[in-house]
Amino acid sequence: MPKEPFWKTKTLDELNRSEWESLCDGCGRCCLHKIEDEDTEEIYFTTVACTLLDAGTCQCSDYVHRKKKVPDCVFLTPEIVREVDWLPDTCGYRLIDEGKDLYWWHPLVSGSMETVHEAGISVRGKVTAYDHDLKTDEDYFDHMMMAESPSLEN
Repeated sequence: MPKEPFWKTKTLDELNRSEWESLCDGCGRCCLHKIEDEDTEEIYFTTVACTLLDAGTCQCSDYVHRKKKVPDCVFLTPEIVREVDWLPDTCGYRLIDEGKDLYWWHPLVSGSMETVHEAGISVRGKVTAYDHDLKTDEDYFDHMMMAESPSLEN
């Protein structure tokens, strides 16, 4: 009988560093800026990316030093995955924490880093600005997505 993959047998708290890192599907959605409506507490995604996001690969251009270069960068931990409400429904960390399986396009399932892009899940081709390009906080509204949980499909 074939052995079950780690994401089907372990909780987020049980993952080693390599397993944890591999759960990231490479969509880049975490690296988009969000706007929270103070009255309703709804989260709205923008198409404004972190200055370190490579919009072509949807990877951080300096992952190891990201916290030094972008102080408000959020290091995901099991606790943060459970606390924040801005992780997409498709996020591997969120899915595993909720006891769900990964989607067919997740690199751990498909064996390819390209399937997340082919499925239209990633931010590739969707970034309209970088945070360092914007002059004021109000400029983010010009890049707001209409849906609170983005469907990035073409």
